[in-house]
Parts: sequence; C-alpha cells; structure tokens
Amino acid sequence: MDDIEVPSFFICPISLQIMKDPVTAITGITYDRESIEHWLFKSKNTTCPVTKQPLPTDSDLTQNHNLRRLIQAWCTENASYGIDRIPTPKPVLNKFHVLQLIKDLSQPHLQLKTLRRLEILATQNERNRKYMLEAGIVKAMVLFIVSCFKKNQLVGLEEALSILHLVKIPKAEANIENYPIFESLIWVLGCQMDNHVSVKTHAVVVLRKIIETAGSNVLEIPKPEFFERIVGVLRDGISQQGINAVLNIMLDACPWARNRSMMAEAGAVFELIEIELGSPEKRTTELILGVLFNLCSCAIGRAQFLSHSGSIAVVSKRILTVSPAADDRAIMILSLICKYSGNSMVPQEMMIVGAVSRLCKVLQVDSATYLKDKAKEILRSHFDVWMKSPCIAAIDRPLLTDRRCN
Repeated sequence: MDDIEVPSFFICPISLQIMKDPVTAITGITYDRESIEHWLFKSKNTTCPVTKQPLPTDSDLTQNHNLRRLIQAWCTENASYGIDRIPTPKPVLNKFHVLQLIKDLSQPHLQLKTLRRLEILATQNERNRKYMLEAGIVKAMVLFIVSCFKKNQLVGLEEALSILHLVKIPKAEANIENYPIFESLIWVLGCQMDNHVSVKTHAVVVLRKIIETAGSNVLEIPKPEFFERIVGVLRDGISQQGINAVLNIMLDACPWARNRSMMAEAGAVFELIEIELGSPEKRTTELILGVLFNLCSCAIGRAQFLSHSGSIAVVSKRILTVSPAADDRAIMILSLICKYSGNSMVPQEMMIVGAVSRLCKVLQVDSATYLKDKAKEILRSHFDVWMKSPCIAAIDRPLLTDRRCN
C-alpha cells in the first residue's frame, strides 16, 4: 500500500482514507458517508468541513455511484499490492422504507418482526432516526403502546419502548390529550414481564421525555397509582439512567403539595435513602437530595425520613463532599428536620453521626453566605444539647461558643 499512490479524489477530506461509500453534500464536496454523518450528527457541526458553507443536518447526502465504481475498479486492479476491494454498500434507509415498515405494523403476523427491524435501524445511526421521525415513527409507536394497554398485550412492548427511547418526541406527539400514552406507560410500569429492567427503564425515560416536552403541568393532578408505580420501579430496580429519569419526574411533580404527600405515602423517602446509601453518581445524589428536601417539607415526609436509621447520617455525609448544589439541599433538609421535629432524639443523633461537625465545617470553608447563615441557624437551635455532648470534638467547640452562633 505504501508503494502505490492513491488518487487524491478517492480520499475523504475528513478521514483521509479511501472512501467506502462516497456521498456528495449540497456544497458539492464528496465525503465518505460514515465520516460526514459523524461530523453532522455526532459532532453536531452545521458547516461543510471543506467550504465552511452552511450544511444543515437535514440536508440530503447524494450517493456518488460513479466515484464508488471507480474506487472499486481501482482497488481490484491493485489487489496485488494488498489493497482490498471495497464492497458495494447496502442501500441506505429512506423515508419511504420507514413508511412501508410502519404500514406493516397493521398486519398482526408482521408486527413483532417489523418492530425488531425498526429497533435495529434506530440503533444504527442518527440518519436512520431522522428518516424515522420524518415518517412518523413516534406516532406509530405511541399508538402501538396504547393499543397494547387497551388489549393488555405485552408482545412488542419492549421493542416499541426501545424505539421511543432512542428518538426525539415531538411536542405534537407528547400531547396526552390526543392519546392516553400517560396511562399506558404507567400500566407498563406495573406489568410483570421478562427483561423488566430494560423495559421499565425505557418506559420511565419515555415518560420523562413526554413530561419534558408537554410541560410539567401534566403532573398537576395525577392519580395516586402514578406515584405507587414510580416508587415501585425504584424498589424493583432499574438502570442508572432509569433512576435519574424517575428522580427528574419526581422533581417535576414536587411543586404541588398533594403530589409530595402522595409520593411520601407511596414510600418514596425510604427508597431514595436506600439508593443514596449505595453512593450513587454525583448527579443522582443531587437529584435525590432535591426530592428529599421537597418531601421533608410535609409532615409525613419528615416522619418517614426520621424513621429510617440511616437518613440523617447519609445526608450529613454529603455536605462538602459532592457539590455546592448537594450542600444546599442537604443543609436545607437538616434545617427542616431540626425546625419541625419535636423528637429529642434528633439532636442527639445529629451529634453521633457527625452532622454537627459538618455544619461547623461549613462555617470554616468558603461556602455561600446563605449556607453559612443556615448552618448557624441550625447550630443555634440545639446549642445547649450539643455543647454538653462528648461527641463534639474539641476543634468544634470554639465554633459553637462563638457569639456568631449564639
């Protein structure tokens, strides 16, 4: 290969390799399909790499059959130099192909095969997902899932949810007034099926997408069953992506007091603390503390928080160890617990698990002023109890006796 000169027009301007599937952009420049699609869809660039002219992701890429045949012929002629012949690429997916597959969904004996084919296409590349969106794949999958809900049918649900998980959901298709997709997804969360982790992960991610697109006002008056199913998913176990989707849904529902009470009644506080005790990733911790703060604003939430033996300890340990956002929520949770709890055991437990020491450290480090003020407020609330305790280290006593905390 080093002994032969490759014609320059066989080389892709991006990869600098011989093109396997040359396509020409609207700017007139030819690239290898894989390279230009990665440039457009993965890297989210909007200009032609060579001319720097605008090149939207929805612009057509035309197969250059003549150039591809020239490259194949050249490769065959130079096979003795160790050059492999480039195979003819498979026809690319187009909108009309997707429309035919969607039409096949109306045939019961073709449904599962068609769904699996669509799922494979959706996982392959962004170009396929673009054509699938243009052909109306979201509406087709929503209608299929709703149909499964009405018929109590599980076959094909996994594939349909996987497809919706992979593509964007337009606002028009997220309108729950048009289709009972909301109820259908809640039904899925209560179903017993094989591969439940994957199916329910995809279901909550799709539910999160719909809420995000349609607006959180769809959560203003949900049924208690909604939160029972959501909390049940956390209890049964789902992927990290699924956990974060559930937590985001919970946060979206928190502005309404009725929702906070229903979440607490469904056992959300216990499940969130259990997940946090497993030391999840930073973003998950921030979301958990955010939801716990909201749930602790109601009496039932605080009661359940205090009923868990590890609640105060795990929240205290997150102060100054995760992020400023986590510090904010953790300190606010402790503030609510101290302010509204009449249980004399609470200040004692806060001493034992190191919460008081953490709050003293907040006063020492470069924290936000409002957090320092909140920490002082908490320290003042049970000053007499904490000063008498042997659990308070000598290094913390000057901070407790400082007139700023009295």
